[in-house]
Amino acid sequence: MTIRPAVISDVHMILKLIRGLAEYEKALDEVVATEEDLKSSFFNQTPQVFCHVATRDDAVVGIAIWHLNYSTWLGKHGMYLEDLYVIPQERGQGHGMALLKELARICVERDYERFQWWVLDWNQPSIEFYKSIGAVGMDEWTVFRLSGDALTNLAQA
Repeated sequence: MTIRPAVISDVHMILKLIRGLAEYEKALDEVVATEEDLKSSFFNQTPQVFCHVATRDDAVVGIAIWHLNYSTWLGKHGMYLEDLYVIPQERGQGHGMALLKELARICVERDYERFQWWVLDWNQPSIEFYKSIGAVGMDEWTVFRLSGDALTNLAQA
């Protein structure tokens, strides 16, 4: 197993894993990203989003897609894990843990104070896994999203 930053030749498999995650989360019809979108996001002059991959025998079997966030209270950046996914046949082999360890190492090395993510409330296996590594649910917070027509309407108000 190897954990490394994604390279452009990984994009096809990264998109396949994004679709696998969306299918698991019962939202496959919401994925509109293309390989070109991912190339443009991860491999431009000043990327704002990053991807690490887990490989076995040079094949991508897991992804961790992340970006920076910021805490005004701490006055420091943190890391937000957008997606963590390992293909079903590779689960239980340590790929997810290795991806999380690498991202935690980056946080510590770069003095990021927080490493956070969302998990669906019905995804009990993931919740238990995250709790086992010391992650704490932030149940007192409610996530809000503005998109589509509501976003456009606010922008034009």
